Amino acid sequence: VAAQTSRRTMDDLIANTPADGIVTGTGLVNGAPAAVLAYDATVLAGTQGLRGHEKTDRLLDIAHRRRLPLVLFAEGGGGRPGDSDANMVAGLHLTTFARLAGLAGRAPLIGIVAGRCFAGNAALLGCCDLIIATRDANIGMGGPAMIEGGGLGRFRPEEIGPAAVQAANGVVDALVGDEAEAVAVAKAALGMFRGARDEWTAPEAQALRVAISENRVHAYDMRALLRGVLDVGSALELGAAYGPGMITAFGRIEGRPLGVLANDPGFLGGAVDSDGARKAARFLRLCDAWRLPILSLIDTPGFMVGPEIEAGGHVRACAEMFLAGARLSVPWIAIVVRRGYGLGAMAMAGGGFHAPDLIAAWPSGEFGPMGFEGAVRLGYRRELEAAADPEALFKRLLAEQYERGGAINMAANLEIDAVIEPAETRAWVRRGMG
Repeated sequence: VAAQTSRRTMDDLIANTPADGIVTGTGLVNGAPAAVLAYDATVLAGTQGLRGHEKTDRLLDIAHRRRLPLVLFAEGGGGRPGDSDANMVAGLHLTTFARLAGLAGRAPLIGIVAGRCFAGNAALLGCCDLIIATRDANIGMGGPAMIEGGGLGRFRPEEIGPAAVQAANGVVDALVGDEAEAVAVAKAALGMFRGARDEWTAPEAQALRVAISENRVHAYDMRALLRGVLDVGSALELGAAYGPGMITAFGRIEGRPLGVLANDPGFLGGAVDSDGARKAARFLRLCDAWRLPILSLIDTPGFMVGPEIEAGGHVRACAEMFLAGARLSVPWIAIVVRRGYGLGAMAMAGGGFHAPDLIAAWPSGEFGPMGFEGAVRLGYRRELEAAADPEALFKRLLAEQYERGGAINMAANLEIDAVIEPAETRAWVRRGMG
C-alpha cells in the first residue's frame, strides 16, 4: 500500500511539477560556454526535490570537468518537506552542496536572486563568488516555516534577510532593480573572466592631474578618480554598501580586465576598518582565483584603532589582508595617490611596499609609520612641552616630516619604485599588468 501511495504521489508530481522545479543546461554567455541552474519558484515554491538534486549534480559534474562558469538563479524555499521521490530518512547524504562548493576556484560562480531564497537554496547561493539580488529579494538560511518550527516565532518572508540588510553585511555584492538588470551585471562580471577586449575607450588622462586637491586635508571622490583610470564604462563596483571605506571593483585598462582595491577617504578618512579589511581580503582571493591582475589605489591613514573596533575581532580582520596578499599569484600594481601610512598602507600593498610587482606614488604622496601630525605630537612630546613656543616648534617639526616623508624622498631611498605624473597612470599600470 505504501509503495502504491508513493507511486501515485510521484505520478502527481510528474504531472503537476514540470522539471521538478529546476532547469539545468549549458549554453553561451557573451559568446562563450557557461552552465546555468535556475530554480523555478512557480513549481512548489522552487523547493529542492531528490530528482532536482540529481539533475543539479549532473550539471555540476559537467561544469567541473569543463571548468564552465556557472550562473545560479537561486529563488526558492530550500528542501521539500514530504518529498516522495525516494524513501529517505533525512537526506543528509545529498552531494549537491559539496559539489557546487567544489567548483569554486575552478570557474566563476555567480548567483542571482529575485524574490525569496531560503534554506538549501540560500546555502547554494552563499557558495557563489558573486551574489546579485534585486532590491525586493529576501535571503536567509531559514524561511518562515523553519523559524516557526524551531520555536523562534512567526515572521513574514519579507521580514527575513531583506536584500538591503544582506548588502550592508556583505552577503550581497550588487543590488539591482530587477532580474533583467541582474542578468546584465552577471554578464558584465563574466566578461571580466573572458579576457581582453579589442575595442575600448580611454578617459581623459589630464583629468587625473586635478583629481586631488592641492590642499592635503581636502576630501575628493575616489570613485571619480577610479573612473579616470579605467576604460570608459568598464568599472563594476562590488559590495558598495558593505565596508564602504574599501572600494572593490572590476574594470579594464586598454581592454584588459583587472581588479581594483581602493581606499575611500570620504569614509573614516580612508582608514581600514574590520569590514573593509574582510571585504578586501575576500576580493583579493577572488581576483587570484579568476586570474585577474590587481591595482591598488592607496590613500589611508592606516588601520582603524580604538577600544570599540577591537571588540569586534579587528586583529583577525586586519590579518586577513596580509594572509590574502601573501598567497597571491597574479600581478599586483600599487599606486599611493596621497597618504600611505602604517600597517594599513602595507596591507593595501600586499603586505609591504616591496610586495607588489610595481609600486609608485603620485607627487601628492606622503608616507610614514603614522600620520605626520600624530607622529610629531607623540615623538616630540617632551620637546613640545618644554618649548617656549610649542606651536612654532610643532610647525617646524611638521614641515620636516613632510620633507622626509614626501614621494620623491621615498623613491630616492628605494622604498617605492617611482614617482609618476597622474596623467601617466594608465600607461604605467598597463605595463605592470604583463
